[in-house]
Parts: sequence; structure tokens; C-alpha cells
Amino acid sequence: MQNTSPTAKSDLVGQANEKTLKRAQWESFSFELEAPGLVRVTNDSYDEDGHSYTVNVETDVPVACECKAFEYQDGPCKHMVAVAIREPVLMAAQAVPIPDGGQAKNTCQNGQTGCCGPHGDELPCFDCYQDRR
Repeated sequence: MQNTSPTAKSDLVGQANEKTLKRAQWESFSFELEAPGLVRVTNDSYDEDGHSYTVNVETDVPVACECKAFEYQDGPCKHMVAVAIREPVLMAAQAVPIPDGGQAKNTCQNGQTGCCGPHGDELPCFDCYQDRR
């Protein structure tokens, strides 16, 4: 798996306007991997349904979102920026599935079985995330 390019990620974040960047940083989001390169981003800051969109990640950068803000405004939307600034989510979106459908059984430095750390094909355990491994 390739590592996230700081230049590409910072270019995307740099294209966002100040309001979009602040909202991507401060609003409450949850993330679900739908497939390699596809992340379902749900804005949990709202009580009602309908605040969930799919972000397409290609070559370590969010490139598209199905929300209306991305369709009608210049630059990336808050969902794309939210994925870009959360390294574990961005890295997980780039994961390549194991061809036989199996799962890797890794144990991290913190002793967590199934943790693939920052270079695996799943999100790292909380301890690895906190330690930035």
C-alpha cells in the first residue's frame, strides 16, 4: 500500500475555503469503508437522516463526493477534507483487499490482535492511532 503524499493532501486542504476547512475539522463525522477507494462519510452533527455521502479516494487523495456542495461550489467539500485530514481513514480507503478474501492476522506493538497499524489494510487500534503508528 502506498503512503499518503503530504503534498497531494495539503494541496486538497489548501484548495478548501476557510469555512469548509473549519467545518471539516470541528463537525462530528463517522466513516465507513464501502469498498477500496470509497468512504461513506456521515455528519453526526445533525439529528435527522440524509447527511451521509460517499467520497471517492484515488491515489491517496479524495477526488469526488456525491454531495451538492461538491457539485456546485469551487474546491473540495467538507466531506472530502474530513477524509483527507484524518490519516487512518485516508489510509484505510487506499487498502487493497486480500485476493483470497481472507483477513490478515496481525498483532501490533500494543498487543492488539487484528490491528494492522498505519500501513495495514484496516484502521489501526486506538493505541496505535494515538501513538501515530
